[in-house]
Amino acid sequence: MRLSLIIVIAAALIGAAVLVIGGDLLLNPDRPLLATEAGFDAPTLTPNADGQTDVIQFYFQLARAATVSLHLTNADGQTYAFRQEVRTPAGDYAIQFSGVVSGFTLPDEQIEGTVERRLIPNGEYRWELVAAGLERDEQAAQSGALTIADGDATLPLLNHFNLSPTLFTPNQDGVADRVAVNAYLTKPATVSAYLVDATGQRLYIAQRQTESKLGEIGWQEFDYEGGVDLGAEPPADGTYTVVLEAQDAVGQRVSRSGELRLENGGKPRAGIVGQTTGADVVFMTQPYDDSYFSDKTGLGALIGLPDDPADLRLGTVIVPIGDVLVFKVVVENYGASPIRTDGPPPGTVYQQGQVAAALNAIEQDGVWRVGIQCDTSEESYPYRWAVGRFEDLQQTIDPTNDNVYTTLAPGARSVVWGAVRLTDVVDTRNPQQCWAGLIHEGVAVANNRIGARDISIAGE
Repeated sequence: MRLSLIIVIAAALIGAAVLVIGGDLLLNPDRPLLATEAGFDAPTLTPNADGQTDVIQFYFQLARAATVSLHLTNADGQTYAFRQEVRTPAGDYAIQFSGVVSGFTLPDEQIEGTVERRLIPNGEYRWELVAAGLERDEQAAQSGALTIADGDATLPLLNHFNLSPTLFTPNQDGVADRVAVNAYLTKPATVSAYLVDATGQRLYIAQRQTESKLGEIGWQEFDYEGGVDLGAEPPADGTYTVVLEAQDAVGQRVSRSGELRLENGGKPRAGIVGQTTGADVVFMTQPYDDSYFSDKTGLGALIGLPDDPADLRLGTVIVPIGDVLVFKVVVENYGASPIRTDGPPPGTVYQQGQVAAALNAIEQDGVWRVGIQCDTSEESYPYRWAVGRFEDLQQTIDPTNDNVYTTLAPGARSVVWGAVRLTDVVDTRNPQQCWAGLIHEGVAVANNRIGARDISIAGE
């Protein structure tokens, strides 16, 4: 009985299969793979961006899924591929053709860069469409004639390509913070520049505003800072390909590329540490000694680090005229990238009329310094110090020029202190307020007017 049931089920399945196959044959008779006559909708193509027959259409119909290739061969036997073994489902197709095919170079032609897409030369062509079935072992082909005339085949070349620097550290430290991507465009075209990461994702770069407008003949200049200047985090450290690309109105495309290494990237974030109790900025007074005097010829003796717990108190600080106002703060790098600093070192003593430049502490884009300013100061934060003792900071050698840079590492804290000798009294500003700031030179004042205190100069 069981055997009979199995036979009945098998017979039913076979019958169903026969019905399906028969129905398919009835509804879809065994047509040729290329079911209709293929061809272009015009005998001549004139690809010169004048709006007249710049693009024509190629029609074909597949009865079944296939890989499709479309080649054009000129009178000299040179063959150009428009489609190369493209997997294509069954159906009707109308493909636009502008005469632009995969990139190639002509004999004895020297081109700077990569020709990615190019217009085939004017002339008489024999086109051939070849379809190879994916569902059956079958192949079909059709061919015909096409004339290409008046084509604008001049390539939009990108000559004198330059990528600088190739080691990029986008962290606003003033060293290799920006990348320039430049080339000379020989023909009007749409120009773009972008980074390509390991996954193939593109990160586009903005063009610099110069005398040459984007896409016009002339220098094309792009500038990349990793987004840090806009407050964003830069791409992850690693190796990227930088591509500069030009595509003309016909559709020809030329590119140049170079390798870019990104290291120590990150939006720098640092600040003067606030205190849970007592003063955020310690202010106190000490007697002046001539050994403290500093100027461009050299630094004098460094004043000692304030360490009296009483200095944490708040209130007016009275400084005998001719003595020094001493400060102390704690700085923390709470970002993901190191912050660069430069002298003078903590403990340096300024004369009231001096500014940082008087001690050879010239302002440098990207350098971080702690500054002190008072109501009577004639400029912003005239007195400045490095964000830590050099022996407590990191020393980094730039491999491109052997320069040595001093940095406060991510997550690190440092103590900064120094002094200003107060010798000038402004009656209408006595007492006056003094305060600290953390300055990212050439970028911003990261912390402004921290720990403002009343400072009174006593005696004449």
